Amino acid sequence: MISEQPRDGEPRDIRIKRLKMRSMRRGIKEMDLILIHFSQARLDAMDDAGLGLYDALLSENDQDLYQWVTGQVAPPARFSGLVAEIAATSEGVVADIR
Repeated sequence: MISEQPRDGEPRDIRIKRLKMRSMRRGIKEMDLILIHFSQARLDAMDDAGLGLYDALLSENDQDLYQWVTGQVAPPARFSGLVAEIAATSEGVVADIR
């Protein structure tokens, strides 16, 4: 998998815009809905480490992400807190999809 890392000198506001764009351009519509809701609600308040972890999460396969967020499969330990936050923030969206 190719992990898109922050570009050297990338301003925070540009990084957040890039991550929001990646959140809404996924492989499956369900993840578009879940991740754009989360990104609009939470990215602006995240610290740089959180943004880096979210950036790495976006490089994961959409089918895996969907199963993690909906609780069908446990996520890898490094993503467990972030996936729980996404699921909690997007609870209504996930319920509507099911």
